[in-house]
Amino acid sequence: MNDRFFSLQLFARVARNGSFSVAGREMGISQPTASRIVATLEKQVGVALFVRTTRAVTLTEAGSDYLSRIESILAALEEADHAARGTGELRGLLRVATSSGFAIRGVLPRLARFTDQHAGLRMEFVLNDDRQDLVGESVDVAVRIGVLSDSTAIARKIGTVRRVVVAAPSYLAKAGTPSVPRDLADHATIISPAGRVMEGWAFRRDGMTRSVRVEGRFILNGTDAAVAAAVAGLGILSTGDLSVTNDLQTGRLVRVLPDWEMGSADINVVLPAGRAAKPSARAFSDYMAAEFRDLRTASSGAERIDS
Repeated sequence: MNDRFFSLQLFARVARNGSFSVAGREMGISQPTASRIVATLEKQVGVALFVRTTRAVTLTEAGSDYLSRIESILAALEEADHAARGTGELRGLLRVATSSGFAIRGVLPRLARFTDQHAGLRMEFVLNDDRQDLVGESVDVAVRIGVLSDSTAIARKIGTVRRVVVAAPSYLAKAGTPSVPRDLADHATIISPAGRVMEGWAFRRDGMTRSVRVEGRFILNGTDAAVAAAVAGLGILSTGDLSVTNDLQTGRLVRVLPDWEMGSADINVVLPAGRAAKPSARAFSDYMAAEFRDLRTASSGAERIDS
């Protein structure tokens, strides 16, 4: 069992999970066996790859560098296995990073056909509204909205989301409805990741641009929490239209300043730089691109994601 490729696969899973027991379960071995195999690998390499404490297992600097170098080897092996099968079937583990809100509204509802086609593929989602370090967190593919901070990553645009301003009817009944952008200065505003813009909220209409600096009475680092705050009547929210489609349809939220445009943000599928993409990551990228292409064709009104 303790062949070199198995050891490398196990090492990568321990690094991803920060746990020998979790990695061992994924590989079908016990925690003591997983720990012993990795210890043997460390002896072969001649350096400690992990720092082990009673609370956590973390990569050393040498371990992090080693992981970045072997991932291309593991991806090449998976590619060879995939090609040899000749069936198009995907296997193994695919780690997908995105925000929790976009996973709930944009990815998971469209995933059933993909998973039905590839019953041997396991998917792990790393959900965070902050931008993940794809290489550091061993992410295979990410779905991100907005400007990409890593210019070396391989990005593929699959759609766009429009920014909208919304509020609960209960809030507007109490505080009044803004008629022009500058009215927002007199209102309680909710700042979400999508609305956290240093220069303020920018609006356009009939060739005119208006920018309103908002302080934010409620500042949240999660889109779902920001939407919940808006539904609760705590203030006015600017976010992507996909995040509030259901709430607009049910009337829990209504559009504010609907005659003004706030622009849009790109949806990108991103592959980490510096290593070969897994076959499953490429297939996931193609699948999501097709799903959002179909959605752009069919959608309209509040459901539209392409501005």
